[in-house]
Amino acid sequence: MLQLNRRQLLGAGGTLGAMSALSPIVKASTGNAAVKADLANLPRVRQELVAPPFAPEHEQVASGGPKIIEVELTVHEDKREIDDGTVINAVSFNGSIPGPLMVCHEGDYIELTLKNPETNILEHNIDFHASTGALGGGGLTLVQPGEQVVLRWKATKPGTFIYHCAPGGIMIPYHVVSGMNGAVMVLPRDGLKDRNGNALRYDKVYYVGEQDFYVPRNADGDFMEYESHSDAMADVLDVMRTLTPTHVVMNGKVGALTGDNALTAKVGESVLFVHSQANRDSRPHLIGGHGDYVWEEGSFIDPPMEGLETWFIRGGSAGAALYTFRQSGVYVYLSHNLIEAVQLGALAHVVVEGEWDDDLMAQVQAPGPIPA
Repeated sequence: MLQLNRRQLLGAGGTLGAMSALSPIVKASTGNAAVKADLANLPRVRQELVAPPFAPEHEQVASGGPKIIEVELTVHEDKREIDDGTVINAVSFNGSIPGPLMVCHEGDYIELTLKNPETNILEHNIDFHASTGALGGGGLTLVQPGEQVVLRWKATKPGTFIYHCAPGGIMIPYHVVSGMNGAVMVLPRDGLKDRNGNALRYDKVYYVGEQDFYVPRNADGDFMEYESHSDAMADVLDVMRTLTPTHVVMNGKVGALTGDNALTAKVGESVLFVHSQANRDSRPHLIGGHGDYVWEEGSFIDPPMEGLETWFIRGGSAGAALYTFRQSGVYVYLSHNLIEAVQLGALAHVVVEGEWDDDLMAQVQAPGPIPA
């Protein structure tokens, strides 16, 4: 089996390789005294991140002026089961796939502490699609095992955006499809609005991160398990080059959002679904429901589309859809590439409690023999 040396593992020399080489260029502009003085007067709020599908506590309409939102991410390198008996070498932010959802308002600052424990073997960084400059922060956040870095960036564009690890070269796609991606939601300071400027509110947020995995098989067609990333990488890269995932899942594994872990709501509740896909296109659909208001491209600057049956999430982006549940029962939230949903795992369940409304739907006649 091919073994990769440290230079190959760290992605040096390839396209977008060796991001650390950019650091001296961008660090020269980080000492602006006027900026530091202005920021010193801003209130600081520590945001306690939570594992998806849940969102951290936040205001839908901002109170007061801009704030510095402090968040912390720790890189996990571990082995985890993504389907019955299928185990991968994963990398993740805070141990969840996807990484936690961060929430702020336009004009706020995100101040991230990124930690790479000394027990890890790979270097890592973070690229925020919501940020401006330095490869989304990738040029300023490269950390070796045993190191941490602090990055501050200003949220200038309201919407939903992904973040992901991008250490350079082949390691960029390898880290992303091994689980290192998440999302940020930047709300307008006055909250969400419909196309006519009317306020929209939600009762809860669910963050669904769709993830594609590429697991090698042995000669018998069984999925293989490896001791380490260095053992697995060459074979995983071969599967990645086919552009054909072996698993497409929601929130890290097949069935992660079904059964006891199904999403829940009540009739009359409005739920905001934030959906990300860091690598491939997706087509979210809520069977039995709709997208009442959909920010398909993730931009809250633009008026939402209304009444969609299925919406489109471009690879490398996040979108949002708001729906008010009107009927009780079990809904299926899936990617409407039905092969990926049913055969590869890209689906979730939403269990909605409440009274059944016959006016919306009723079984007029139960199944029975066709009359002669």
